[in-house]
Amino acid sequence: MESKFGFGKPVELTFDAAITKVTAELSAEGFGVLSDIDVAATMKKKLDKDMPPYRILGACNPVLAHKAISAIPDIGLLLPCNVLVREDASGKVNVSFMDPASVLGLVDDPAVVPLAAEVKAKLVRVLNAL
Repeated sequence: MESKFGFGKPVELTFDAAITKVTAELSAEGFGVLSDIDVAATMKKKLDKDMPPYRILGACNPVLAHKAISAIPDIGLLLPCNVLVREDASGKVNVSFMDPASVLGLVDDPAVVPLAAEVKAKLVRVLNAL
């Protein structure tokens, strides 16, 4: 999966195993998961609609986030980095990452360019480890 705003791939893991593996690999790159949004459960609760498992993990590397916030205080509007783990209708599990270079490219400030590149490199390593 490649788009203007993200990158990812299908993985040979169950949904729960993918959540566990991506969380561990994020940790190995210095990221913690600040938020975990279970979209499928929310759709069921709020709309009584069923859908395949779909979770959005809000990943944050505190060192890099601090640098970004110190450079541009309002950059928090673009944080944390979203990681999507979803199962499609056929049962295949996909893991995708928000592209920080693309998203942080919205900020017209050269100070975020190297930070975005560093974050993206870390996320690509996480993806490659899956």
